[in-house]
Amino acid sequence: MNIFHKFREDIDGVELPRRFNNPFYYSPHPLCIKAAEEVRAFLSADESLLAEACKGKMFGVLVVQTPTGETGYLMAFSGLLFGSNVYEGFVPPVYDMQSPHGYFKQEEARISSINRTVKDIEESADFKSVVEALRDIKAEAEKALSETTMLFKANKEERRKKRESGMLSADDEALLTKQSQFEKAELKRLRRNWDARIEEKAAVVTSFNERIKALGVERRNRSLALQRWLFEQFVVLNANGEGKSLLEIFEEKLSALPPAGAGECAAPKLLQYAYRNSLKPLALAEFWVGESPVGEVRRDGCFYAACKSKCEPILGYMLQGLDVEESALEKGGDISSIEVVYEDESLLVVNKPSGVLSVPGIVGGTSVQQWLREKYSDNTLLVVHRLDMATSGLLVVAKSMQVYKMMQQLFAERKVEKHYMALLDGVPQCDKGRIELPLAPDYMNRPRQKVDYENGKCAVTDYSVLDVVEHNGKKCALVRFEPLTGRTHQLRMHAASKEGLDCPIVGDALYGRVDKRLMLHAESLKFRHPFSGEAIEIMSNSKINFV
Repeated sequence: MNIFHKFREDIDGVELPRRFNNPFYYSPHPLCIKAAEEVRAFLSADESLLAEACKGKMFGVLVVQTPTGETGYLMAFSGLLFGSNVYEGFVPPVYDMQSPHGYFKQEEARISSINRTVKDIEESADFKSVVEALRDIKAEAEKALSETTMLFKANKEERRKKRESGMLSADDEALLTKQSQFEKAELKRLRRNWDARIEEKAAVVTSFNERIKALGVERRNRSLALQRWLFEQFVVLNANGEGKSLLEIFEEKLSALPPAGAGECAAPKLLQYAYRNSLKPLALAEFWVGESPVGEVRRDGCFYAACKSKCEPILGYMLQGLDVEESALEKGGDISSIEVVYEDESLLVVNKPSGVLSVPGIVGGTSVQQWLREKYSDNTLLVVHRLDMATSGLLVVAKSMQVYKMMQQLFAERKVEKHYMALLDGVPQCDKGRIELPLAPDYMNRPRQKVDYENGKCAVTDYSVLDVVEHNGKKCALVRFEPLTGRTHQLRMHAASKEGLDCPIVGDALYGRVDKRLMLHAESLKFRHPFSGEAIEIMSNSKINFV
């Protein structure tokens, strides 16, 4: 089967992309959507392949143009399919580390052999016997020394009573002193004797443990060496025809080794194949098929941005030489529409537009804090809390460090009542309720969060459905959220997770589908003024066009 696929439908009327889309923030091009549909059809034509994919897998498509001007697409999957990174019709891996006769698999087998040797030692009858013998003799020693100590204490008490009676002769006193000296020396001799016996048994256990430790060091050194060797083999190309290993890319960019699985996502595979075969990349998209991983939010059929931890450094290099669209996240929002809706001698409350950072960041243009400091010529102004860059709405700003700390205390003690408006991509089963899902950072996919019952922090949100409206031809719920805690992406995760409302917020590029904006707005705040104690209630003056 060919790896370059022609579109089954006529695409003459579809305009080709002018620039290559930014893989970290994009709406899929119509040709990518068509290609994704054809990939779904390809999967559906084979029951076993579809069943494997539906366990949960990220797929990718790359619309390309041949040197003769013919437009088609490539398809790829992230990771493995049926335990292999090679499957007919899909692009090959950047480097096939799964080759059974290759160095990687052979060295991996050696490392596995070390693991088995360690396990065999730990589970051997000899090792268990000496460990048990050491444990037994320690217990025996403790018992014997305890009994002897108790006996000698009783003897000491008896000698004290005899001395206090005043009826001892000089010979009697000398005899008691001699008895006391003997018992002290005897106790020392007993301890030395038991210590020697314990040390003898411990030496045997130590010899086993030293062998296990040496094998562990060998395993660790082999694993690190193999990891470095592997990422030296992953040499990726860019549009300029240059090549660089993943080891070089990550060491130059992050001064670190690549994470496990780097280079095995769909996007690098697709670009690598295109460059190697003189195909011009036009547009890229990655989409999820099947079940979501436990705790994460991945929705069947949704398109997703490339992952940050693995793909950002790699694609940053591979896209060199292509005319790539600027990410909307890098452009930032329209700061001219920032609106001050409340002000007194201590506080400011502003209405933040979507796409504007609350405080300065790596990307995103001028932040609310910067804009206010320039507007008021006051570098002491401090944003008290945060709204996601994509979220619009009310933001509290302190005019002094004292007020900043007082307001932060109110937020920490949950004495600030907050309400948000959101448009959901779907309609929840219940009109109102409470969501309690613990959240934790998804470190391999920052800035995404995940549901984590073991390590996550408590996150609680009350919600109520206000209306059901139509958006892009689909029924969507207009809801009011009241977060009772303030975790990162709390409302977005509680909306999108299957354990929550199972309806992502419209426009949520991380957990749902890209739209004109994230349809989430902080509409009201209620708290007592940190100085006067007066009840302050502020409603956003902005009209939110969610439909």
